Amino acid sequence: MMAKVSTYLNFTNQTEEAFNFYKTVFGTEFIGGISRFGDIPPSNDMPPIPEADKNLVMNVALPILGGHVIMGIDAPESMGFRLTKGNNVYITLQPDTREETERLFNALSEGGQVEQELQDMFWGDYYGSCQDKFGVQWMFNCDQKK
Repeated sequence: MMAKVSTYLNFTNQTEEAFNFYKTVFGTEFIGGISRFGDIPPSNDMPPIPEADKNLVMNVALPILGGHVIMGIDAPESMGFRLTKGNNVYITLQPDTREETERLFNALSEGGQVEQELQDMFWGDYYGSCQDKFGVQWMFNCDQKK
């Protein structure tokens, strides 16, 4: 097995919706389906999972570009999670073509917020950034020239 890096995304009860959206954007399939909190076997070491949380996503994984995988979880407050959305993490995509960069940028920024429109930058790349409708930050950097 080869070493790899994934990006893990936490949501408040929107993981399934977000990952189904990302699946349509990237045209890929989940790795091993969706694990839910209700799949955890009961244990004397753990309090029982609240009925309302059993259908929440415990883990999902989706390949996006270049072998990179995003993973996600619904972060239930009943289990002590306190989710704070912020701008401290971006997923940076480096598509091969300007056309693919535009397709991904348009799909991910729809319903979200464009931070910087795609444009040719002083360092020579086609660059832009946005936040999607789930609050996830994306950067795009394509080195294909016009």
